[in-house]
Amino acid sequence: MLEALPMAAAIVGLNGDKLWVHALNDAFRKTVLTFDLEENEVQVFQRHAAGRMGTFFRTFLADPANAPDQIESEDGEGLSRRYFTLKLAPLGPHRDGSPRCLVSLVDRTVEMRAEKHLRDEMLRDSLTGLPNRLSFTESIEQAEGDHAVLVVDMLRFSRINESMGTMAGDELLITLARRLMGALRAGDVLARTGGNEFAVLVRLKQGQDDAMTAAHRIENALVDPFRLSELEIRVDCAIGIALLDGEAEGEELFRNAQFAVKQAKAVGRPTVYAPSEASAARHRFSIETELRRALDREELELAFQPLIDLKTGMVTGFEALSRWTHEDRGPISPTEFIPVAEESGLILDLGRFVMEKSAATLAEWDERAGETLPLYVGVNLSAIQLQRDDVTDVVSSALRAHNIGGERLTLELTESAIVQDPARAGQEFERLKGLDATLAMDDFGTGYSSLAYLQRLPIDVLKIDRSFVIGMLKDADNIAIVRAILGLADALGMKTTAEGIENVELATTLATLGCDNGQGYFFAKPLKADDAFAYWQERKKSGRLLG
Repeated sequence: MLEALPMAAAIVGLNGDKLWVHALNDAFRKTVLTFDLEENEVQVFQRHAAGRMGTFFRTFLADPANAPDQIESEDGEGLSRRYFTLKLAPLGPHRDGSPRCLVSLVDRTVEMRAEKHLRDEMLRDSLTGLPNRLSFTESIEQAEGDHAVLVVDMLRFSRINESMGTMAGDELLITLARRLMGALRAGDVLARTGGNEFAVLVRLKQGQDDAMTAAHRIENALVDPFRLSELEIRVDCAIGIALLDGEAEGEELFRNAQFAVKQAKAVGRPTVYAPSEASAARHRFSIETELRRALDREELELAFQPLIDLKTGMVTGFEALSRWTHEDRGPISPTEFIPVAEESGLILDLGRFVMEKSAATLAEWDERAGETLPLYVGVNLSAIQLQRDDVTDVVSSALRAHNIGGERLTLELTESAIVQDPARAGQEFERLKGLDATLAMDDFGTGYSSLAYLQRLPIDVLKIDRSFVIGMLKDADNIAIVRAILGLADALGMKTTAEGIENVELATTLATLGCDNGQGYFFAKPLKADDAFAYWQERKKSGRLLG
């Protein structure tokens, strides 16, 4: 019977206190999971019988109806390590009356290695090989004792890219990383957290003095000029320092150090973050007050960035983006007011405005065209909305108000929003799918999403973050990551959209790799509603594939 099964299988029984293998097939025998079986006819678990595995089997055999029937296991070390799922099913008793069960063994090694590889890629900066911002934040969270975070901002770095090209800039960043590493002590953590930004986690033995000493070592490491394309280039930096006080979260501590960088640029020396001097907090409060008033007065607008089918060149939809023009300050960047909206809870009102306006715009376009257009609008959802609002009700109300089908909306959530509360996300996703809405994971690759989430959640689209896309043509690692994401999406039956397409080379490369849709300044910047409709009309008439 066992040899006919398409998997590794065995029959295990419990006789007294001993676990016995009554039968097993060749597939089970050939697995690397070693049970140290005796060579007699009725084989005995020796190594595993006293451990977690033994407890698992004994509990199940004693009460199959109420005991766990599945366990994860692994065997081997290093590159030879393998991962398995053991599943148990009850069988009738042995002829001596002892309980038995059927054991099936599923080899998950390939899946686990792929997940680990993808996680490793997501935690590492492909250019320098250093940890990235996500990895660095995790290091802060795991730090014990007194530590300081130093954020090192390379000044006027953009001028090097503009005058010498990005390849020269990348070469300089690699050399910078080596110098910084040489200036640090063993145990300090160096990461690349932005284009020209590095961060260091320093263990403190003598308080703030140790942090300042580390900052001066970094400055001294940059005194000698860098040689680049027969030129000698001097690089200056601004260093902001934040001290771990036992209360601040890792991301907050990092932001404090970033704020201190701004002060360091102003005074020309390494600066320690001082909460009493954090004028940024007052500015955020000002933005919050003005944003609340703007929402009440309906002063915000939407811009729509086209999404292009990379095979046909046709417009498939638009991503809705919030725009705010202040009556005194002029245009205020979303990167400035969106974080304030999330922090203050105004993101709920803003999210409802965007949802309603997106549905209304689709209805207006349909009326102008005299038909139901084959277009959808993508709307971003934040983790705050998912946690504190009835998102499904908001979506349903907007659809009903404007007689729009759910398939016309794509709802985008970031990886971090999903990972924060996967159970809540799963429940809300199922409700949204009941409205026929499309679900997309935004900025894929910048956070850490277990492959299990992708399998369990009804996600339709993976949006590849622009940080991977814009570096594809100069960084083989980025191409490898994009290829891996495309392969993963294909295996899971998901569509893909690449963000940040800025030239024809990127568009054609992504199309060749099998990416479904793309967006970016190469196609169009975010447009007003009327201009977006005209863009769709013009592109439909011209039949352009790219550009």
